Amino acid sequence: MNVEDIKDDVDMKQNSPRTRSKSRNISTTTSNTTATTSLKRRRSFRPSFLRVNSRLSSPNSPTQRARNYNHVSDAVASQFQEMQTARGISHLPIGVIGLTNLGNTCFLNSSIQCLSATIPLTDYFLGYDYRSEINHDNFLGTGGKLVKAYAQLMKDMWLGRQLTVAPVAFKAQLELFAPQFKGYHQHDAQEFLSFLLDGIHEDLNRIKKKPYIEDKDCDGTSDEQDAIEAWKNYLCRDKSLIVDIFQGQLRSEVQCLKCRHKNIRFEPFMYLSLPISVHCRSLEDCLRLYLAKETLSGENQWYCSQCQKHRDATKKTDLWILPPILIVHLKRFKFKENGRMGSKNEAPIAYPVRNWDLSRHVQSQGSEYPLFDLYALSNHVGGLGSGHYTAYALNRFSEQWYEFNDTHCHAMEERAFRRNQSSAYVLFYNRCQTARKGAPVIRRQSVSRPDLWPHTQVQDRQFREFTRQSRKWPPPPPLSETNSET
Repeated sequence: MNVEDIKDDVDMKQNSPRTRSKSRNISTTTSNTTATTSLKRRRSFRPSFLRVNSRLSSPNSPTQRARNYNHVSDAVASQFQEMQTARGISHLPIGVIGLTNLGNTCFLNSSIQCLSATIPLTDYFLGYDYRSEINHDNFLGTGGKLVKAYAQLMKDMWLGRQLTVAPVAFKAQLELFAPQFKGYHQHDAQEFLSFLLDGIHEDLNRIKKKPYIEDKDCDGTSDEQDAIEAWKNYLCRDKSLIVDIFQGQLRSEVQCLKCRHKNIRFEPFMYLSLPISVHCRSLEDCLRLYLAKETLSGENQWYCSQCQKHRDATKKTDLWILPPILIVHLKRFKFKENGRMGSKNEAPIAYPVRNWDLSRHVQSQGSEYPLFDLYALSNHVGGLGSGHYTAYALNRFSEQWYEFNDTHCHAMEERAFRRNQSSAYVLFYNRCQTARKGAPVIRRQSVSRPDLWPHTQVQDRQFREFTRQSRKWPPPPPLSETNSET
């Protein structure tokens, strides 16, 4: 084991008394004094966070699993305060750092800056024992290689002393997971975000063996109950920090225009991809267009199980549950039939910066109030062949907006948002929650704890009704989780 491996191992397990004792023995009894001196020198150069896990204990209560990640955020905030005090007066706060363009990688740099500004995600990798949740057996993931590379990149950006970071090691691991990002070609930022978050999810998926669960078709007579049941089934297969932070639920209804038969499904989503028409002037217009009823006809006819043949039908999508962090993607790029990009829509779209109230669009009665603030966005300027990505992000310490253009970063005024309405591409919103400054509470969801699901945060009565009606609730955990959290 080399010095860097020892450092990572000590950083990850400092919260264990047994490990602390072991690390002291290593440092006092090892004959390799050079390695020990080098290790101490690196620690003085780059501070490391004490990583905590999901277990909580107090002198007067037994150890229990945490319901959310508040203790992680509190630990990270405390460490940051110490760092800021030691750092003294600086013209840039912690976290404001440039990223080297490795060759047409502005799409990557812009996206990473937005994710870096996502407080609960960054705190997880800086202050949580994330390695304990890596799913090494998931063939859909990378065995932890991608998530480790991303965690190290966050550590370099938030705990290092360099003014710029070159994400070389991270890109190398990304290419192994998603080979389409090999080389130095231009890529779409939203596509990159989708692959990255999906990869992190699979690396951290706490479900070791996914059971087969058949999708249930609903008829609209008990939407609240059906939505909860669909979410429970989803958590039986997919359960990670990414689900806790970024994923919400949509209600999709298709109705046959011949026999009026309805088919309703509740499906998870990680971002909203909103269309832009000639009539769209604001983000609200794009959202209304996305939620508008459409007709399925011709080659898009729907197969009606009642008629047992393809029929013209209507389709309607509704927002059911919104996640703590809402990612909104504006569909500015049109594609040709061969899959290649054809043109870019540069229509100016006004978007809210504070207090975006989505209550009129959310159909569930059991979710938290959907009020959102903007905290980051990815911009695309220029055309398809010579375009460039930048990012705006709100710093968690100074409450100041910064523009990130690869290695260059500087403070900006909010009036700049009016100048980039034609280039705003991916917008990041966090749900307003006055209890915790700067970020919403992220609940650690599990199959056996429906009270932590997003459907039941407001109406406790609804949760009680659901448990009474489900005599076999909670269900027995999958075999792969018998001895662990469900």
